[in-house]
Parts: sequence; C-alpha cells; structure tokens
Amino acid sequence: MIATLLVDVDHLLANPIYDPSRCSIGFHPLHQLWFIVAYMALCFVPKVRLIGIGLIVHMALDTIDCQITSGVWINQTL
Repeated sequence: MIATLLVDVDHLLANPIYDPSRCSIGFHPLHQLWFIVAYMALCFVPKVRLIGIGLIVHMALDTIDCQITSGVWINQTL
C-alpha cells in the first residue's frame, strides 16, 4: 500500500512542482475524479484490492488536505 504514493509522480508535471496552497484533487492528472472512480473499482478486484484501498486512502487524505489548507474539496480552476 505504501507503493501507492507513486501516484504523486504526476506532481512533477505541475509548474511549480510544489505549491502549498494548491489543491491536488482535480488539478494533477492522476488526481482527477474519473481516476478516483477507477481506483474505487480496483477495491472490488481481489488481486489488486490493496492497491485500490491505498489509492482511495491517498485521495481521501489529499481531499482532507485541500479542505484544511484551501477550504475547498476539489480544485475548480480549469
């Protein structure tokens, strides 16, 4: 499940790479809502269930971080 932190490799595509006030949910490619739905689907496939759970936990923590730092649940700037 720790390997699911590799989903943050998409942060390298952002400019700047790290912005403490930016919400990653909805901004970074692997943090899009349709990917999150796919991560949920992984939770129901026995061989990749732990990966799916790890990715959902990661997205939930990122969402909580967005709420705490920015007061939003998802990045709306497109």
